Amino acid sequence: MRSYRMGRINKEFQRSISDLLQLRIKKEHVSEAIITAVDVSSDLGYAKVYYTLLDEHVRGTVQKALESVAGQLRGILGREMHLRTIPHLTFVYDNSEAEARKMDELLDRVAKLDAEIIKSSETKSEEDED
Repeated sequence: MRSYRMGRINKEFQRSISDLLQLRIKKEHVSEAIITAVDVSSDLGYAKVYYTLLDEHVRGTVQKALESVAGQLRGILGREMHLRTIPHLTFVYDNSEAEARKMDELLDRVAKLDAEIIKSSETKSEEDED
């Protein structure tokens, strides 16, 4: 289980990185990334920064842009955050939203099939009564 302190650090990194990408980093395409979560290792050596996009067609371009500004981000974070060490940033595409969308579609299909089965069984039972 993660400690309360690590949870706060993760949230602070998420907020700071998101703000920096939107407002201070001027590289093209980095502002398209929406930071969904940050997972910092317990020794603060590494951090996985999870992001998603509104337009998945630019995923490769945005990934390269994020990797190219990782050092610059780390430098700014080092000046702004009050931590002894700033972790090495690794950007990971978060496809949980797409997976959730697929799951919703499957559940909708199951619900539709259930409704059709119930309707057909009701129709059949009405025919049997006549």
